[in-house]
Amino acid sequence: MKRLLINKIVLSLCTLSAILGIVFLGWILTTLFIKGISSFHFSLFVNDLINGGLRNLIIGQFILVGLASIVGIPLGMIAGIYIREYGRGKYPNIIRNLSDIMMSAPSIVIGAFVYAVVVVPSGHTSGFAGAIALSIMMIPIVISTTDSMLSLVPKELREAGIALGASKYKVIFDIVIRSAKVGIMTGILLAIARIIGETAPLLFTSQTSNYFSLDLTHAFPSLTVSIYTLANDVEASSRDLAWAASFILTVLVLFINLSGKFITRNKK
Repeated sequence: MKRLLINKIVLSLCTLSAILGIVFLGWILTTLFIKGISSFHFSLFVNDLINGGLRNLIIGQFILVGLASIVGIPLGMIAGIYIREYGRGKYPNIIRNLSDIMMSAPSIVIGAFVYAVVVVPSGHTSGFAGAIALSIMMIPIVISTTDSMLSLVPKELREAGIALGASKYKVIFDIVIRSAKVGIMTGILLAIARIIGETAPLLFTSQTSNYFSLDLTHAFPSLTVSIYTLANDVEASSRDLAWAASFILTVLVLFINLSGKFITRNKK
């Protein structure tokens, strides 16, 4: 009887916590969508911030995320493959532990690190520094996902490939990675969704610009940093732009997350 009572109390608390979480999340999303849609218009995509649009910020954000992905995805996958397929002794565990620490590290700490290592020696912020900060955030997520997905591939597949005379790297790339490609791709999409909405690292490294620019050696336009700047502006029009930018960013993150779930569901 006592155990049943405790079970009911714990179940009730869990249910109440879930309902409260959903209520607050719904409240936030509802407010964001109402204010975002009311401030949304298609001229946002054709004008730069200096002219009341968001074109330069959206393009700049995609460039930063793209550069970070070019660096972070290959390095993360190579490290994950090494840990699972080649690592022996204590080194794989050291890399896993470091990866876990990096995943849990606050993004502002990574931004401060890149600021000290890249921005201070160069004397100014830059798009390259922002991309480096985002790639550092991305690498541990890709490492963890690659390692986890490869661990789910049956050992018998590896043994079958080797028994047929294939070399180790051929077995890894043609059999193991192909078997785990859906899970790895989902992890990559989640990593992109994580960094595309980051603000703190870019405040220290790339900042933002009101003008369209492809020069990565100086301050670079960023959607997330501009949302922070516009939201603190005294002008109502600037705050409306912040709501519109937040709405666009939320839709992008939602689309990326749903894409990952869609890929996984179709594979299942």
